[in-house]
Amino acid sequence: MQTLFMTVGTRFALALGTSWSSRMKRDEGQTFVEYALILALIAVALTVALTGLKDSIASLFTQVSNDL
Repeated sequence: MQTLFMTVGTRFALALGTSWSSRMKRDEGQTFVEYALILALIAVALTVALTGLKDSIASLFTQVSNDL
């Protein structure tokens, strides 16, 4: 009976260890992808904002150049 418990416990520990180590390997790649997605989202947001403000920015530069 003790041998059965030891065998089951060993298999369970190995299964948890394998699962844990595979998660640790994948986390490093996930952080890179998450940062890349955040950077892409910021780039899209800036593009949309600057496109919407294009006329205001152009008139501001025109006004500054006329004042100089």
